[in-house]
Amino acid sequence: MPGGGSGSAVGRGVAMTRVGGDRWRVTRPWPEPLRPYLHSYAGYWEATVSPFRVRIVPTGRAVVVISLAAPFARAHRLRGTGTAEHVVGSLVAGLEDGPRVLDHPGGQEAIRLELTPLGAYRLFAVPMRELTNRVVELDGVLGPRAGELVERLSAIGDWGTRFDLLDAALLARLERGPAPAPEVRHAWRLLARSAGAMPIARITAEVGWSHGYLVRRFTEQIGLTPKTSARVLRFHRAVGLLARGAVDLNEVTSACGFYDQAHLNREFRALADVTPGELAAARVAEGAVSL
Repeated sequence: MPGGGSGSAVGRGVAMTRVGGDRWRVTRPWPEPLRPYLHSYAGYWEATVSPFRVRIVPTGRAVVVISLAAPFARAHRLRGTGTAEHVVGSLVAGLEDGPRVLDHPGGQEAIRLELTPLGAYRLFAVPMRELTNRVVELDGVLGPRAGELVERLSAIGDWGTRFDLLDAALLARLERGPAPAPEVRHAWRLLARSAGAMPIARITAEVGWSHGYLVRRFTEQIGLTPKTSARVLRFHRAVGLLARGAVDLNEVTSACGFYDQAHLNREFRALADVTPGELAAARVAEGAVSL
């Protein structure tokens, strides 16, 4: 295990970086074939047992958490009609349009993946709308072989070997997964590249489908409607600008396409249950706000 430095290379391209207290982030460059499907891929472990709570805010990404030790104890959506979801193992989280709080008992050791929506559609091989605003057990999506994979990963102490095993499993499943419709892929690319700023009518025209048909197919393969996806992507860009620090709210409002600061504030309340100022003051990492 690493010593007292802020970062440590442990061989085979694996690096460990301290991310706060006795919590470490473990990374290795992803294989080239995985890169179109992932936003992040990292292991985490804690040297001491310290319970924590984080608020997850919408990012326009799906998440897989493979728990190799203690899992999250509870996943509670702050808005909407959903009840608390008790997670006793590894989990899948679909795209969200509101905030969620996760409680962990401490002693975390896990691998966390952030997937593009279409990467998740291909990996999970289910309609993404079935996972929208939900947190479910990993084997409930990927089947019983997912549990076998988690057991094998847990039994391995070397992070490089863990990543080798998981890389092979991901590539094999992605190769068998459903291919997204080219029109949906193009619509998502247009939305994502504009950070939600491109009008839906223009996207519909470029794709060549009717508005209603685009909404149905897009929601099936992405998990959110085009309009809601645009809201989430605008919000996510604003969060990124605020995380850099010393950014004027007027600049964020203009750069992200909000009508005015009142609109910016309403969207932050709706999507994260915080004000822009509160979020800017918090430490945000991979869509999680420490509480």
